[in-house]
This record gives sequence, C-alpha cells and structure tokens, in this order.
Amino acid sequence: MSDCGCHHEAKNAQERKILTIALALNATMAVVGGIAGWIGQSTGLLADALDMLSDATAYAIGLVAIGRTASFKANAATLSGIALLLLGLGVLFEVGRRVVYGAEPASGWMIGTAAVSLIVNMSVLRMLAPLKSGEVHLRATWIFTRADIVANVGVIVAGMLVFWLRSPIPDYVIGTLIGLYVVKEAASILVEARRARRGGPTPNGSS
Repeated sequence: MSDCGCHHEAKNAQERKILTIALALNATMAVVGGIAGWIGQSTGLLADALDMLSDATAYAIGLVAIGRTASFKANAATLSGIALLLLGLGVLFEVGRRVVYGAEPASGWMIGTAAVSLIVNMSVLRMLAPLKSGEVHLRATWIFTRADIVANVGVIVAGMLVFWLRSPIPDYVIGTLIGLYVVKEAASILVEARRARRGGPTPNGSS
C-alpha cells in the first residue's frame, strides 16, 4: 500500500493547533504581564512579560515553519534564539536602569500576575510535551515555555520577599536572574540550530 502522506498531514495539523493555542495564550499573558509590571514597577514582571512575548514570537515562527524544509526550520530556530537573546539583554539593561533611578515594586501585583502566568505556562508546557522531541524549531518552543515556568516561580518568590523585607532588591535580583536565564536559553537554541543546519546530531539523538 502506498503512503498517501495522510499521517504527515495529520501531524502537521496537530502541531499547528497546539502552536496556535500556545501563541494566543502567551501573547495575552505578555500584554497582561507587561501592563502589570509597568503599574507595579516590577522588573521581574517586565522580564517575565518579555519572556512570554518571545515565546509568542517563537510559536508564530514555528507555525510558519510547519511543512517547510529542514534548512528553513533551522533558520526559524535561529531567529527565535536571536530574538530571545536581544530580549534577555534588554531585560538586564532595564534592571540596571531601575537600580540607578530607583523603583517601588508592588508585591501584590508581582505575586498575583506571576501566579496566573504560571498556571497558563504549565498548561502550555503540557500541550507542547509531544513536540519536545520533534524538530529543532519545535524543541525551541518547548525550551521557551520551560524557561517561563522557572521565571514565574522566581517572580512569586521575589514578590514574597519584597513584601517581607520592604525592599526592591529581590525584584532586581529576580529580574537579573531571568535576564541571564533567557540569555542562556537563547544560546542553547542558537547552538542547536547551528548543529541542525550542519546536519549534525541534536541533543535528543536525532539528526
């Protein structure tokens, strides 16, 4: 019996559906987190919102890459990594600016918004689980969301410390840590994308 390609089409349709839902959720939370971070004067929330915005970008690129060549997918992952790297550096710059000029982060905004983002990201990560062993542009989306969950927990803890210590320092610290983590994840994606472009083995053993 000849292969009609139906299985491949079904797989692409499933990937497209997952990424579309993930894109909508992350774009929404990026806007919510950004507004909350601005109102609450929290570098941690702003960093978290930028991280989720980068996720939304990755999902959009992943949608475009579905059904394209391996080279296109590697290039898409590279673009995602560069975007994430720039956002991470932007977060670190913003933290430095607020340390110099001062800020009064609101712990309630930090904890409440990060808790909602955590619930959303855990749901998205569960949806993306089938894609984490897929092609490089799909693994990038899973890595992005995993980073988000770490950031969400960090912001919640920082918010508690801001409330307890009556100091903005925990917010500066978590903003810095998220920025550094984002830069690290971006480097990981860029290395894997370059390996995929050269046709070498990827971390999960595929080529």
